[in-house]
Amino acid sequence: MSEKTIIAPSVLSADFSRLGEEVDTVCRAGADWIHLDVMDGHFVPNITFGPPVIKAIRNRTDKVFDCHLMIAPADPFLGAFADAGCDIITVHAEATTHLDRSLQAIRDLGCRAGVSLNPTTPETALEYVLDRLDLILLMTVNPGFGGQAFIPSVVEKVRRVKSMIGSRPIHIEIDGGVTPETAPLVAAAGADVLVAGSAVFKGGDKEAYAKNIAAIRAASDGAMKKAA
Repeated sequence: MSEKTIIAPSVLSADFSRLGEEVDTVCRAGADWIHLDVMDGHFVPNITFGPPVIKAIRNRTDKVFDCHLMIAPADPFLGAFADAGCDIITVHAEATTHLDRSLQAIRDLGCRAGVSLNPTTPETALEYVLDRLDLILLMTVNPGFGGQAFIPSVVEKVRRVKSMIGSRPIHIEIDGGVTPETAPLVAAAGADVLVAGSAVFKGGDKEAYAKNIAAIRAASDGAMKKAA
């Protein structure tokens, strides 16, 4: 949907002892969105953070807070994440029984609505909710941990989802194993939002973050132009 790649660094790879400062630094280094990976130790085998932490860092930037809920159930907590300042709330199709209802609830809270699919979940899960969506997040790793290797077979799923969307104004977001080497693969297939954790936060300072973001953006934008 976007003419240029949106880079959404995942704070899962930031230094949690100074999380607010890390958000400020990565934004000044060129981040477009801030990606918030929320894990519950139940739907995925890890626990990260919840609404209080998000609320505590919300005043560090006016960038889009892109909240990826890897929790089940999600519906009872949607209001808390909206109140914490999330702009986009994404739920997993695998984690909710009534997906259409969840998406309606997110929009009723004044947030943009997203759905995420695990690598082995077929894109047909999206078929009847496309008109409820602002964003589709395709996992290119199995959710639960940062730093995993990119799963190449998802690239074809990106192409199929792009075809399903048609002219609808829906972002396609990729989460997992995004680097300057893998970014062009998904960008050429139709993705316009890239989540990157370790690939952005390696180096530990603004100069390193800026260099890392620029490398991913350049690789992705180049592939988007060739595919256009």
